[in-house]
Amino acid sequence: MCDKATVERWAKGQLSRREFGALTGAAALTACSGGEAAAGAEADSTAPDVVEANVSFETEDGTMDAVFFHPAEGTYPAVIHWPDIAGIRQSHRNMAARTAAAGYAVLLVNPYYRDAVGEIWTDFADFVGNGGWDIAKGFRANLSSFAIRRDTQAIVSWLDGQPSVDTERGIGAEGYCMGGPFTVYSASEVPSRVKAAASFHGGGLVRDDAESPHKLMAGSDASFLYAIAQDDDAKAPDDKTALAAAPVAEGRTAVVDVYAGDHGWTVPDAPAFAKEEADRAFAAKIELYEGAL
Repeated sequence: MCDKATVERWAKGQLSRREFGALTGAAALTACSGGEAAAGAEADSTAPDVVEANVSFETEDGTMDAVFFHPAEGTYPAVIHWPDIAGIRQSHRNMAARTAAAGYAVLLVNPYYRDAVGEIWTDFADFVGNGGWDIAKGFRANLSSFAIRRDTQAIVSWLDGQPSVDTERGIGAEGYCMGGPFTVYSASEVPSRVKAAASFHGGGLVRDDAESPHKLMAGSDASFLYAIAQDDDAKAPDDKTALAAAPVAEGRTAVVDVYAGDHGWTVPDAPAFAKEEADRAFAAKIELYEGAL
């Protein structure tokens, strides 16, 4: 993604256009994507009907709320969807529904449940234009790797109790931006169930501390996909080498790829959204799930 000042100017423009009635309904949700469909791809007329439901369940730290998507009939491998810094909103609902339509039971979780319930910002422009950076900074103070580990225990337990989930197959975890590392924490915490982790423009994947995701990969039984933004790679070119060199469990793989998109390119309401590369990342994710779950 471009620098913060540029993003803030973009958000101000988006919000001003809405205020004057230039954007309404679906148009407001797709403003950041240059008019592309909010889900990031054309609808598939052959896809199964997807059921969507708001749900909640207990964790060690409180009550987590989430949105659950799954095909209307049958059982499917589960997927944990960790959103980016702006949390649950329509853009991520669309993304989760798209994955569900590909044959998965997807739980879009609210990582901020300790501080706020449900949708906090309607889209990324709302987040940027209405103090989201500072608000999220406070929320993120509660999101240590150990908090995400605790959450994963509760998430997996809840998913395994759902009739639409095929418990004979592994669980996938996917994360965007700040959610990227959460996928590895999930795989490390519940290796018996989480068998795939996909990070899209994830931050903080290679660090010096013991909880650095690249140091945790060997402690899981998952296969990994690291889809790296080109501008993130330019800032930290050695990270992809460290991720590719990190050990994984026997019979498992780690795919590391730099995409022709800037930070946030997979999320349709982000200013960096790049549809073609987002579709390529989606296809890589489904290939990961098909091979690992």
